[in-house]
Amino acid sequence: MSGGKALRFALAFAVLVATALLSDAALATSRSEKNLPALNHQVLVAVNKFRAAHGLVALRESGGLDRSARQHSLEMGKRGYFAHDSADGTSFWRRIRRYYTQRNYSYWSVGENLVWQSQTLSAAAAMQLWIASPPHLKNLISSAWRQIGISAVSVPPAPGVYGGRHVIIITTDFGVRR
Repeated sequence: MSGGKALRFALAFAVLVATALLSDAALATSRSEKNLPALNHQVLVAVNKFRAAHGLVALRESGGLDRSARQHSLEMGKRGYFAHDSADGTSFWRRIRRYYTQRNYSYWSVGENLVWQSQTLSAAAAMQLWIASPPHLKNLISSAWRQIGISAVSVPPAPGVYGGRHVIIITTDFGVRR
């Protein structure tokens, strides 16, 4: 093999190895975050129980709002931030609109509650934190909402604002369209 061919082969091999290592790292990262379907269901039950106690209709789960909430919970956990806006600065309602369209509806509105805690977080604890926060309480008792999406994820270890701790992050996206 000539020197030029050997160099090209070595470079191609190095690129393949680097790509494989990056792919393995990405898979390891995506495997470390876990969706928590039981907690998702417990949050739905808790929200609807709270709403019923306040004379409000139960919220129906929406696949689009679930996907929006899941994307946001995972992004916050992977990128180490905690905010309603996305990491790229997209406002929460624009992010939600990608999953819960307003097309063909004359009225569309959304809201969002977030919470995180290190190690463990129950539906009851999330509800207590939201009830103690006036803007989050407002979402819980809004008579406007008809649908909800929920995503609880476990992220060990979470970077950034989470300080490398194992955290549970819950995003609830509320919506109505008619």
